Amino acid sequence: MGVIDTVKTLTYLPALLKLKKGMTPRPADVKDSFGARVEANAKNHPNASAIIFEGRQMNWSEFNALANRFANHMHAQGVQRGDVVSIMMENRIEYLAILVGLNKLGAVSGLLNSNLGGNSLIHCINVTGSSKCIVGEECMAELDAIQDQLSLQAGSDFFFVNDSGSRPCPNWAQDLMTNIAEASEDNPAQTGETTIGETALYIYTSGTTGLPKAAVLSNRRYLIASDMSALAGLQCTVTDRIYLCLPLYHATGLLLGAGAAFASGASMFVRRKFSASNFMKEIREHNCSHMIYIGELCRYLTNIPEQADDAQNPLHSIMGNGMRPDIWMNFKQRYGINRVCEFYGASEGNVSFANLMNKDMTVGMTSAEVAVVEYDVDNDEVVTDDAGRCIPVQPGEPGLLLGKITPDTVFEGYTDAEATEKKVFRNAFVDGDAWFNTGDLMRTVDVGYTLGYDHYQFVDRVGDTFRWKAENVSTNEVGEIINGFDQVKFCNVYGVEIPGTDGRAGMTALTLQDGVDTLDLDRFAEFVKESLPSYAVPVFLRIQPDIDVTGTFKMLKGDLRKQGYDINMTDDPIFVMKSGAATYSPMDNEYLALIRDSSAGY
Repeated sequence: MGVIDTVKTLTYLPALLKLKKGMTPRPADVKDSFGARVEANAKNHPNASAIIFEGRQMNWSEFNALANRFANHMHAQGVQRGDVVSIMMENRIEYLAILVGLNKLGAVSGLLNSNLGGNSLIHCINVTGSSKCIVGEECMAELDAIQDQLSLQAGSDFFFVNDSGSRPCPNWAQDLMTNIAEASEDNPAQTGETTIGETALYIYTSGTTGLPKAAVLSNRRYLIASDMSALAGLQCTVTDRIYLCLPLYHATGLLLGAGAAFASGASMFVRRKFSASNFMKEIREHNCSHMIYIGELCRYLTNIPEQADDAQNPLHSIMGNGMRPDIWMNFKQRYGINRVCEFYGASEGNVSFANLMNKDMTVGMTSAEVAVVEYDVDNDEVVTDDAGRCIPVQPGEPGLLLGKITPDTVFEGYTDAEATEKKVFRNAFVDGDAWFNTGDLMRTVDVGYTLGYDHYQFVDRVGDTFRWKAENVSTNEVGEIINGFDQVKFCNVYGVEIPGTDGRAGMTALTLQDGVDTLDLDRFAEFVKESLPSYAVPVFLRIQPDIDVTGTFKMLKGDLRKQGYDINMTDDPIFVMKSGAATYSPMDNEYLALIRDSSAGY
């Protein structure tokens, strides 16, 4: 590595030292929260811009005052420390202010996916023991359909937040915006008593069958992530503005984006949803210097027609997750990005990585104790030695990533104790140890001088989960649903790569019931579309005479993944649900060619 590169790496040392100080484990009873951070911004930067949304703008003093009105009114409605309040809204000012207000009270916000409905919505509200529910006008139809099936009292436990004004407040809810008009704008006393050990949020994992798990997120983990993003990731200050178009019910946007603003005083430009046609116009118009991304967003921006002035914009630093190596350099160069801080971590996980030294095509480093161990992808199982212990891989080789569970790297898990225990790998190296199983393959990469830190690269998901359309898909859950179709005897679900896309598309190998010669494709398509969320509907089907299993009757996926949907590698019939189609049709070489040259539209 050259002298210039070494000097460049050393320039990150002050930020890393500041971060290390800020991330040094603190006792659980230390008083701090993101609500307290907003109060500090209102005190230290009262007139600085806090948030811009759909033509509205608030400074930190005004935003803090709005959050206080929500906090003081909800306290008057009986919300106490530790109570859970479910919230269902799209990205907007009121959403963030409600989260901050509830955090000031020491209450827990359950962040409902604004696209949920039916049984999955009922489950998410009930599983956390919510005592109140706040719904935005834009999501009211979904909640209206199920509110009488919840253990909440109509008229007192539901709160309505108007949006466009086209729908009135329903009779089963209180009009929150009208009611807070007279609420105090003073900082509530409870904020000063809120500790980092208290639960701040429930963030739901993607539930393939519509029954997500509620991951526990403490103030400690929120503040660690937000401080990391502000100090060493985005490296933002009160003079910067963060472009934020990811859904705030997910951790990436809420912790790395809004959290960085809370921690630094930087401004946020908030969008309800990503818009490629408005992206560059808004970046320039609002002088956005930073952005939070996911890989799918970056790939989309890479694939749209290039403009000669794409790089002429104020955006210079971005942070997020899922930027794949095949688009990394092209995206940076096209849009004039100086710094890509790729982040790796799960809402429920106990370890995280960040590319704090701006090394290309890496998720960066971690201060936590981790292990990368041998994993048999074909048989979908950890490889162990004669003593039943895990075997570390050689440097640069891919393996399953484990994060050691310690008092400083606690696995907070889910509200479901059984689901929490399933993610823990015990006695991995010595009796009594415990490790969080990330379910991801990682490897170390040589990126030159890194101040003694190993850098890592994400390889793939393993086991019973793959990622598609920015959502995690459980093969077990999809399989349970498909096995319920009357013509299916067994099924084996797995993910397959489609060129030009991120993640893996769903594919299922089916064995038909005795006496069934032909799968009813139209009826099967209708069944899976009704039973599964759109991202979990298999794109490809393969009809097999028998399902291959191990000696312990575990279904084999290795050869199936390798052969994928290539009709030239098997005599089994393969079917595909073409992009935009309503049913499945036989795969042929013409459509296979379209998929391979990224022209199929997935």
